[in-house]
Amino acid sequence: MPNLFFGGAWSYMKNSCNPSAVERKKVISVMLLFATSILIIITGVTFGVISVVNDIYFTVFSSQIHGMIFGVVIAFLGVRYFISVVKLKTEVYKTTSKFSWSNFKKVKGDSAFSKSR
Repeated sequence: MPNLFFGGAWSYMKNSCNPSAVERKKVISVMLLFATSILIIITGVTFGVISVVNDIYFTVFSSQIHGMIFGVVIAFLGVRYFISVVKLKTEVYKTTSKFSWSNFKKVKGDSAFSKSR
C-alpha cells in the first residue's frame, strides 16, 4: 500500500505509469486538460477576489448574491475538474488503454438512474 499522505500520492501516480511508454499526443492532451482546470481555478479565485474588493453583487431571482459566491463555485468546479483529470490520467497512461469511438456510444440500459438502484 503506497503512502498517500505528504506527497506520497503524487509519487505513487508518477511511478504507476511510465511516461516514456505513453504516446506524445496523450501527454499533450492530458497537459492541456490540466492547464484548463488550473485556469478555471485561477479564474474563480480571481473573480472572487475582485468581487470582494469592488463589492460586486448580482441579482438572481430578485435576490442580491455577492460575486464572491460565484467565484467560490467556479473555483470549486475547477478543483473537481482537476481531480477528474488526475483520475483520467491514470487510466489514459495505461499501456492497455486505446481510443475507441464505441466508448462514446450509449449502451442500452446503461443510465445513471439504473446504476443508482
